[in-house]
Amino acid sequence: MFSKRRRKRRSSGSARAGFLGAGAFLFLMLGASLLAVEKLQDLQERFDRETHAGSKVKILEKLGVAQFAAASSAAKAEDYSTVGLTLEKYRDNVRTCFDFLKKQEPDAEKHSEAYRHLELQTRRALREVDEMLNIVPPDVQPPLQIVKQDLINIDDKLIQLLFPRRTAEPTPPSPEKKP
Repeated sequence: MFSKRRRKRRSSGSARAGFLGAGAFLFLMLGASLLAVEKLQDLQERFDRETHAGSKVKILEKLGVAQFAAASSAAKAEDYSTVGLTLEKYRDNVRTCFDFLKKQEPDAEKHSEAYRHLELQTRRALREVDEMLNIVPPDVQPPLQIVKQDLINIDDKLIQLLFPRRTAEPTPPSPEKKP
């Protein structure tokens, strides 16, 4: 019926293959991190070259993901100066997008798509900065708190542009006269 086979002993060649596999994995991880840095630089160059505000906002979304990943890996490596510089660069990019939007599409109610995307990205950035503030030591928190406050100010301005008040002051209801 069924024959029982005994397991053959593995040769030392399979152990070498395991070490080679681990070495290849480390090589790929190192290559991936180098590609991530290269991708970040390419995205930053594309962002800097872009002259249309809506396209700049779309590139900022991809650039932001790459910058947050770089900041997170720098925080894991306890390189807090890189974390601060990366988040400051992101804040500068958001400010640049906001200025371009106000210049090219001043009416946020008519052309709200780019403003909405920028506002969502600013909210995401605020969450990332909050996470970084929890990670970094207290002596390197002040620059990140400045970045956070700048992003809050930009977010408030975006919300005001997207949802302007219809009237300056609410008018109280007029009292009715009784005969």
